[in-house]
Amino acid sequence: MDLFTKLRSMRLLLIDDDEWVRDSLRLFFESEGCQIVALETAEEGLNATMSRNFDLIIVDYRLPGMDGIEFIKHLPANQAGTLKVLITAYGSEDLFLKAKQSGFNEFIPKPFTTEIIEESLKRLIVPAD
Repeated sequence: MDLFTKLRSMRLLLIDDDEWVRDSLRLFFESEGCQIVALETAEEGLNATMSRNFDLIIVDYRLPGMDGIEFIKHLPANQAGTLKVLITAYGSEDLFLKAKQSGFNEFIPKPFTTEIIEESLKRLIVPAD
């Protein structure tokens, strides 16, 4: 199954305080027919997860207020099966380990391209042939 065929049936949440990154990724996913909610802060993200279930959450590490790892720790129970991807320009082995221990399924360092996003999501979503 094609990545975007699968993603079109999923609900995506993107949280990044960088307007350029947030808008670029939102437009990228929307151009492929995906349902995506793009927000600026972890607190806005938590509010969204209270009333909606998401299948995939992509969150930046450094955010104003609560960071991406703290955000994941505060997710409500209805998001337990959600795939979680951390994006950051401040990657390190320690952060990667902390992200894995917090429940992230994937870690994508910035800067990235849409091809890198696609490759990472394929590993998570599309079964290997």
